[in-house]
Amino acid sequence: MITAPLLALSIAATPPAPKTAPDKPVPAAAKVAMSASPIGARTYGPRLEGFDYPFPVREYRTVAQGQSVEMAYMEVAPAKSNGRTVVLLHGKNFCGATWGDTARVLAAAGYRVIVPDQIGFCKSSKPTGFQYSLYGMATMTADLLRSRGVTKATLVGHSLGGMIAERLAIAQPQLVDQMILVDPLGLADRMAQGVPYITIDKAADLERRKTPASMKTYQLSSYYHGVWRRDYDRWVDMMAGMYAGPGRDAVIDAQARTTEMIETQPTAYEFGRITVPTILMVGTLDHNVFGRNWAPPEVANQLPEASTLGDKAAARMKDARFVPLQGLGHVPQIEDPARFQIALIQALSGAL
Repeated sequence: MITAPLLALSIAATPPAPKTAPDKPVPAAAKVAMSASPIGARTYGPRLEGFDYPFPVREYRTVAQGQSVEMAYMEVAPAKSNGRTVVLLHGKNFCGATWGDTARVLAAAGYRVIVPDQIGFCKSSKPTGFQYSLYGMATMTADLLRSRGVTKATLVGHSLGGMIAERLAIAQPQLVDQMILVDPLGLADRMAQGVPYITIDKAADLERRKTPASMKTYQLSSYYHGVWRRDYDRWVDMMAGMYAGPGRDAVIDAQARTTEMIETQPTAYEFGRITVPTILMVGTLDHNVFGRNWAPPEVANQLPEASTLGDKAAARMKDARFVPLQGLGHVPQIEDPARFQIALIQALSGAL
């Protein structure tokens, strides 16, 4: 059990990530002037070649849907193990690299940390014509863990990663000792709320229209509630560089197929099947609403934000607690890493 004083020491002992911006947030009106170099100036390969990860990247090789695929992952060993393993699951517009600071702090606190890139994302394979499913991603994640000798793990899932964590906890609860959901998608069935079905072709068309500037604008409003810092540019550059690189078509195809997957495979109806102890964290300024950008205005303007749905979702789970993150948006682990890490380790240790 990690006490609050020990937690403070572990965070203080962890070197901060390099920053390219002052600590003071910059208003939305100044966002265009923030970049020291233009976002989109770099290009990366189809497996995010050229973009550095904070820890060595390994590959779990398997066969899925008749194709050989590689699931990239990082594994961080603790200096002194507490016997627990934490799995960090990324969101749709993010990669395992975005968990770097969190993984470093968890390892300092005694946790073994495994950080996969899901198939179709980032440094993992993007197989042609692949049928993506949340259960498929959950199953492959479980297979990766078993290949590493893990028989029990705590799942920490952000955004899309939260949906994958939920499916894994439902399908294989014996593998999960605890689940922490961080601003997960799927707290509501958006189609039931009026968002029209999006075909893979339509989703791909929307992906092709993305530019570095449009990605930044979307993240500014949906993720960071109108306040931008220079260190956020790295994560826009990460995505924009894949879209601009030689693997553009494969990246767009995977993004389109997983958009259709998220819309048609909601987890909201299955919260009652989640029996593992769960902490659901949602930023009170999380303005991200999946499907809003292709919904008609009369629907888009009425869709409830995730910040209003967390308490109701937790109440439908067997053993869950809702923890609002005051003043934070959709990506608390990036927006306020130290504050998020304190809340996370408190959740892991039972202090919440």
